[in-house]
Amino acid sequence: MRELGIFLFLAGLVALVAPYLLPGNFRFPLLDWIYTWGPTVAWAIRGGAVLLGLVLWLRFKNRE
Repeated sequence: MRELGIFLFLAGLVALVAPYLLPGNFRFPLLDWIYTWGPTVAWAIRGGAVLLGLVLWLRFKNRE
């Protein structure tokens, strides 16, 4: 679960930061589906992935 949390956290951070660092016409093909519901829901999905990843990572941090 810790590894899943790290993956979700990092993937969410990349999804949050990429629109500001990459050209405006660049889209991630795997993340295009979140834009079908509009920008507010897309932000909620990306933020939710970051928060869920952080919670999983911190919750299972000390388990081997």
